[in-house]
Amino acid sequence: MQTMAYISITGASGYTGQEALDRVLAHRELELHAVGSDSLAGRDAATLDPRLNRNGGRRVPQFITNEAALASGADIVLLCQPHENAAALEPPAKGVVIDLSGAHRLTDASLYERWYGFAHPRPEELSEWSYGLPELTPPTGRLIANPGCYATAALLALGPLKHAIDPHGVVVDAKSGMTGAGRSLKALSHAGAVLENVSPYKVGSHQHVPEIAQVLGFPVSLTPHLLPVRRGLIATCYVRSTGADLRALLTEFYAASHVVSVLPEGVAPDLARVQNTDTAEIGVFEDSFTDRTIVICAIDNLGKGAAGQAIQNVNLLFGFAETEGLRLPGVLV
Repeated sequence: MQTMAYISITGASGYTGQEALDRVLAHRELELHAVGSDSLAGRDAATLDPRLNRNGGRRVPQFITNEAALASGADIVLLCQPHENAAALEPPAKGVVIDLSGAHRLTDASLYERWYGFAHPRPEELSEWSYGLPELTPPTGRLIANPGCYATAALLALGPLKHAIDPHGVVVDAKSGMTGAGRSLKALSHAGAVLENVSPYKVGSHQHVPEIAQVLGFPVSLTPHLLPVRRGLIATCYVRSTGADLRALLTEFYAASHVVSVLPEGVAPDLARVQNTDTAEIGVFEDSFTDRTIVICAIDNLGKGAAGQAIQNVNLLFGFAETEGLRLPGVLV
């Protein structure tokens, strides 16, 4: 068990990079080594956010390039970069690398062109990456692919049930806050397109679909929607039990978890309760008119769906307390 580890972050000026930085600063076992951002290289941390280095807090070093942060020799590097950029990077020879993009989540390299729009430049190395969803597929080795946000919510709801449900006709209706689209400007994320609106996108073609199928062993029909809120994600999953009590299975599976809660009967997950946290809420309901069971999972897309999960993976790999550095508040207003 290691008592202290040095960590560097690349892509720290993006949403997931900022969230990861905030958790590192709150982590008692992690020492911030380098902070990378090509757009802010050479500038002070306060350029990103004036709150950094305020009130005698832990010091954030001056920004350097992403390439320099990757090669800084830290025990851990968090990759918070676009999919195609991360796919092209050569990992450092030593240390743990956790990729928060989708560049290393799929084991079949041929799927990248269809689902991500580019041919993977390092297909022979994909087998070296471990898919790190702590509750279902704990990280192993030193190269970790952090799961996608929609995949996290769907898999937390369905993963423990995959042998107890009919694999045909599983439907996932999911909705996320606008930060799930990243910080770069897109027509979809303009205020005029988001405010006072709820819109489906990437219908039938979202890149998290093969990721979910890879873990479950069967495909699901996923339709994502963009909500007019900053953050938070809720996935409503429609399944048919093959005979087992699905609520009992989920309750037993997550009984010891400090991150995932199966709510009491009749209580539904709430987006507001998980926003700005690294927790997950699961609710289970029987459809009174059909033979379907409805399993709902709510997470924060930037928390358990990204940065919080990355830190949870760090904790497991280094033997730290699993919840160290995570946001697990009891009550938020």
